[in-house]
Amino acid sequence: MDERSKEFRKEILRIVEHARRGHIGSAFSVVEILRVLYEEVLRVNPDDPQWADRDRFILSKGHGCLALYVALAQKGFFPKTELYQFCETDAMLGGHPQYGKVPGVEASTGSLGHGLSIGIGIALNARIDKKDYRTFVLLGDGECNEGSVWEAAMSACKHRLSNLTVLVDYNKMQCFGNTCDVQDLEPFADKWRSFGFNVHEVDGHDVKALQRLLPGISSNGDKPDVIICHTVKGKGVASIERNAAWHHKSKIPDNEMKKLLEELESAG
Repeated sequence: MDERSKEFRKEILRIVEHARRGHIGSAFSVVEILRVLYEEVLRVNPDDPQWADRDRFILSKGHGCLALYVALAQKGFFPKTELYQFCETDAMLGGHPQYGKVPGVEASTGSLGHGLSIGIGIALNARIDKKDYRTFVLLGDGECNEGSVWEAAMSACKHRLSNLTVLVDYNKMQCFGNTCDVQDLEPFADKWRSFGFNVHEVDGHDVKALQRLLPGISSNGDKPDVIICHTVKGKGVASIERNAAWHHKSKIPDNEMKKLLEELESAG
């Protein structure tokens, strides 16, 4: 981790320190992916969130929203003070992202298995309207147990949606435990190839690798792309890395929050 990624994770922990709840592990695994997307790839305008020519990003694994909220606040979609009202009564930021309520959020997600279908509809709309915006959808690996994901994948291939990029947070864990024990996805890359996708694999925490790969991903060919991002659930805090008990936590006490912040501070 570089200092930028560490500070991103500190912001997530500060939010949790106020709310005493959240999907920390799921948010930590996508930090670098969202950081590169919002800082260097997505064509968006925080002053006009509904700008017609913007790129679209859908966080299908909506429970990882803490990372998305930090990315949106840092980009200027809403004041950072909103972060510290996360999950408060009548607050803007809930436990899952909500379209029409949170500026910059393109779809209400969290009921898993639907983000890719929504993204396909948006990508098709771009073609119909003769627009050049791109659509990115970030899936969880546990979410890929859903049949709706693969039905959507067939549709994306049928329509040759080269303006669609799927990213998979392949941290190899879900709330029940290891994905290989719950519902083994392997051979994962071959599955996507068989569904007609251009397949790319990358270390999802390697900022430079993401910077090399993401900017030109939807610029050629007549197929949709999928990027399998190999990540670590809870990346950055040793005690929660690959620890299914941290899929979601609530009522986190002061001493535990202090320990998490200390571990992150000392992480390399």
